[in-house]
Amino acid sequence: MYAPTSMQTTLSYALHTPRLIVRMIEERDLPDLYQVFSDEAVTRFLPYITWTDTLAAHSWYQRVKEMAAQAAAMQCVIVDKESNKVIGACLLFRFDTECERCELGYALAQPYWRGGYMAEALRALLTHAFGEMGINRVEAEVDPRNPASAQLLRKLGFTQEGLLRQRWKFKGEIKDTWMFGLLRDEWQAANEAN
Repeated sequence: MYAPTSMQTTLSYALHTPRLIVRMIEERDLPDLYQVFSDEAVTRFLPYITWTDTLAAHSWYQRVKEMAAQAAAMQCVIVDKESNKVIGACLLFRFDTECERCELGYALAQPYWRGGYMAEALRALLTHAFGEMGINRVEAEVDPRNPASAQLLRKLGFTQEGLLRQRWKFKGEIKDTWMFGLLRDEWQAANEAN
């Protein structure tokens, strides 16, 4: 079992999968990300607004940089190797070093939905998180009205641990959320079996 002395909260190199590259975000990624986050279907269940102009993109990027500087978030982009285009994003955030825990977030451009792209990207990110980063538990929250996201997490081995009632208020609504969790031992056992 991996027993880190401290938790690493950055990705120092790109993660490669058969179709994708998962790497830290760069400012040059904002035009592609604008195509992702300006789509209301993509942002419907996310806790921030749909981008309507490049100012929103740059403001978001500044917050991401600040969170990274404070070791509070590791924002990555998902790059399609064939087109070399950023098609989505994934992040680990709310790091709890003492408990070796963090949260997972993700979003994918609509044309790539149902193609297995997010599962492929998150497998690489989770392998890195449970390995080199020394994470023991990854949590994810899903709006109950987003069954595709819940299905993705279950496919990756997450356990649905409960419903948190009226957990969030954003976009003018009070929202429930499903809580999912995945443990390092579960991840390692599932990957050794494959």
